[in-house]
Parts: sequence; structure tokens; C-alpha cells
Amino acid sequence: MVSSPHDTMHQVFRKEPDLFAHFLPRAGMSFPEYSSIELLNTDLTEIRPLERRVDSLFRVRTADDEGGFLLAVESQGRPDPDKHNSWTYYLAYIYAKYRLPPVLLVVCQDKTTASWAAEPIRIGSRFHTSMQVFPLVLGPKTVPVITDLEEEVRDIPATVFSVLVHAKDPGLLAILDEAAPVVGPHPEWAEIIEVGLGEGPARDYWRKLMTLYTPEFPGNGTVMEEAWRKVHADGEAKGKAEGKAEAILRALEVRSIEVSGSVRERVMACGDLELLGTWFDRSMTVTSADELFAGQ
Repeated sequence: MVSSPHDTMHQVFRKEPDLFAHFLPRAGMSFPEYSSIELLNTDLTEIRPLERRVDSLFRVRTADDEGGFLLAVESQGRPDPDKHNSWTYYLAYIYAKYRLPPVLLVVCQDKTTASWAAEPIRIGSRFHTSMQVFPLVLGPKTVPVITDLEEEVRDIPATVFSVLVHAKDPGLLAILDEAAPVVGPHPEWAEIIEVGLGEGPARDYWRKLMTLYTPEFPGNGTVMEEAWRKVHADGEAKGKAEGKAEAILRALEVRSIEVSGSVRERVMACGDLELLGTWFDRSMTVTSADELFAGQ
């Protein structure tokens, strides 16, 4: 199972390879009709004691069955010039090993890293280019937040990947609110989001949401479900408010911002989800807890 936010960004494709066909056109690749997508060994180490390992590697067999192509997936959390050397090596090595055309896909959670990763990699001297690599990138600019309920229900893997890509979005709590009712009844996907959020207030808030959306409530999938939801609507709203309030206080604690008793009481007593969302956004940048309430 995935064990870190880094892992979730590429291993989600291992769990649902069809996501490539869903999202790669947004990265500028016209994904061909395919007959299968096969996970390959990610170890690219040579006989020499120098370990090189791509995050995920797939063989895509196309409908015309001419061998298909290779898809190397890298999860990138920040700009790292050393990665240019690694990525170039990966592509050259897997091309030599499998004799199939390779494609590099980089998945990112922030716009700065995504923009950096999309830059072509030029190998050669100032007077001649011997090799040039053009990475495909999926990040916050190319992967939209999925908010349509029908689309969320129809394609849960895409919904989960969308949440992972936007895990650093200032409006993350609202994104989690939208995804929770759909993803909650699917524990494996819910766990992927939990791991992908990393340590911090957003993960705490997601865990709080998951106590509200479970597959065990009476009449799941029937008219009874609707009645159950109406009866428990007030409780869910209260639970969301408490979760957001706790996330705000947790964010201040992580940033070593002192929280007085009056501030804690005011935050925990608030039931306005929109206002709590504003306070959460501010909790990431304020220098004192009282600044949460500026202008109010």
C-alpha cells in the first residue's frame, strides 16, 4: 500500500492505469487507443553499483499491437536540477532495454514545480544539441478540481487523483468536503487521499470527514439512505465545522503560533463553514492568532 504523499502521486496510476487515457490529453498527449497497460519493473540499475529507480513504469500496448510504448511516471515535489540528469538517463536506458519509444510523465502538486518540470531538457554543447527531452506534466493547471457530483460518482479514481494534485491548494478543505461523500464508502481510495495529504491539518480534517461518510449507515444505496442523510444533516454540518476548527488550531500549533484561550474558544464555537474556511487560509500565513479575525 502507498506509504507517503510522494508515492500516492504515481502509484494511483498503478491502481487504475486507465487514468492515463483520462488525464494525459490535458498534458498535451493524444493518448492512443490501447489494448492493455502493463506495469513493468522500476529498477533501472546497471551492473555497476549505482542505483537508479524510476517511480513507476508502464508498457502501453496499443490497439494496432505494434509493440506500443513505455510510460515512465515520476512524482516531483519541488524543482531539482539533478532530476534532469536522472530523467534523461531513465529514457535512454529503458529505450535501450525494451526497444520501445519512451514517454516521461511528471506529476506535481504545485504550479511552480509543474512549470519547472515542463521545461525541455537540452543535452549537448552550446553549438550542438545531442538530445532533448520534452516531459509531459500533470499538475494544478492541467488537472481540474472535479466538483460535479455525477462525474465524481462515475469516475472515483479521477476524483481521487484530482484531490491529490490539488493537495496544496488554499481551498483544499472545500475540495475535501466535495470529495468525502463520494470517496468515503471506498476505503482503499479514502486511504490513498489520507496518505497523499501528508502530515498536518488537512489530513486531520480528512480523517474527521471519514468518520461521517462510511458504508455502514442503514439502507445504503436506497431511499432509506436519503432519509438517513436528512436526519443526520445537522450532525454532519456540526462535524465539518468541528473538523475545520480543529484544522485551524492544528495549523497554528504546527507553525508555533501561540493560541490564547479566547481565540481557541472563538474558533471552536464557530459554526459558519465559509468563515472557518477563511480562517483556515489565514492560519497558513498569520504571525499571531488574533490576525485570524482581522476585519471582523
